[in-house]
Amino acid sequence: MRVLAVTAACLLLFAGFASADVGPWRTVGWDVARPLDESQGLAVVERPSGTVVKYTGIGTIPPSLATRGWNHVGDPGAGHGYYVEPYQRDDRGAKLFRVQAPDGTWAEYQHALEPWEASNNSFAAVSPDGRWLVAGEWGTMDRLLVHPMPGIAHTDPAANLPYSSAVRLDRPVRDIQGCDFVSATRLLCSSDDPAGSLFGVTKPLLQVDLAGQVGSSDVAGTVTLLGQLPLESGCSGEFEAEGIDYDERDGTLRVVVLSPGICVVFDSKTWRFRR
Repeated sequence: MRVLAVTAACLLLFAGFASADVGPWRTVGWDVARPLDESQGLAVVERPSGTVVKYTGIGTIPPSLATRGWNHVGDPGAGHGYYVEPYQRDDRGAKLFRVQAPDGTWAEYQHALEPWEASNNSFAAVSPDGRWLVAGEWGTMDRLLVHPMPGIAHTDPAANLPYSSAVRLDRPVRDIQGCDFVSATRLLCSSDDPAGSLFGVTKPLLQVDLAGQVGSSDVAGTVTLLGQLPLESGCSGEFEAEGIDYDERDGTLRVVVLSPGICVVFDSKTWRFRR
């Protein structure tokens, strides 16, 4: 009966949620995000056969990967018909990028950690030209990592996926959960920062403007706070900002925000925005 009461309360609150615009991004709606299989992030995959929105969560990890130690999947990325899922493990082993080609076939590309590199593999973002893959680490960082795009610029799954360069940020960021390109020289990133000491707000939406396109050499990135992501729920407590996706077909930005406590099941959301 308590669960039913909480459900009813959450449904009532849904109808009264206020607009939650973030800087220049206007709220246009939201969809319930299931915590099991829609909690880590999402990517819009465009192919001649059709366009689909793919989500990741603990429930989407293939058993064949989990049994080999790949027990966390991050925010996926997509571009040129390719779909990329980033995986990590609990030890200091390699990172894994699981890639689905436009024809539907899968391949696994491993990246051996650099000595200075954190083992977290929080997200994957495909550059608009399809040549590069931007990935991210957890914690307080002043960089994003750049690899040749597996399946396009790096085609041998048996060979190590190398580190190529970095986006050198002009100020530190914390707990980046996802980034996606909105142009060749601009990224939007969702941060799960719980402290708010870096930008004055918790759970910020950040814009990163690049001095040039990502590639084999480092590029500078200027970080701008756009605002706090929506934190609306029938429960109080700690929200969790998750992955992000920009749909270039219609300019829709989507960001997953998980609700606190038991409401994570009922009113976690994928927020939709447009400029």
